[in-house]
Amino acid sequence: MVPVKSFMVPVEKFVKVDRDTDVRSAATAMRDHNIGSLFVTRDKEIIGIVTDTDVVRRLVAVGADPSKTAVEQIMSAPIVTVEENKTLLDANDVMARDHLRHLGVTRGGKLVGMLSVRDLVVFLTNLPRQ
Repeated sequence: MVPVKSFMVPVEKFVKVDRDTDVRSAATAMRDHNIGSLFVTRDKEIIGIVTDTDVVRRLVAVGADPSKTAVEQIMSAPIVTVEENKTLLDANDVMARDHLRHLGVTRGGKLVGMLSVRDLVVFLTNLPRQ
């Protein structure tokens, strides 16, 4: 089976925002980059992830003001991860178990990438049809 590292987005390509960034600015960045998640940093260290689902469930649904709410208040942390040599099936199992659409990828415990449901769909659509 195919390892996660074959389809992950490397950490160097992550779109990141500082933990103090307001949610409105973060949502604009997601829209502008056509992505559903941003990594949240403190002093350049990744401390969490904020997704479009987090914005809906933890901000919009409770009536909070996106201009006055920092991403740190609605982010998911710690990031759920899978080792880079695990299979895509293993990653899918973790995503299904934890109801996640984004999964951190680690090498020796260090975050080196991210895998999304979208990445899994790309893999599946490129499989040979029988």
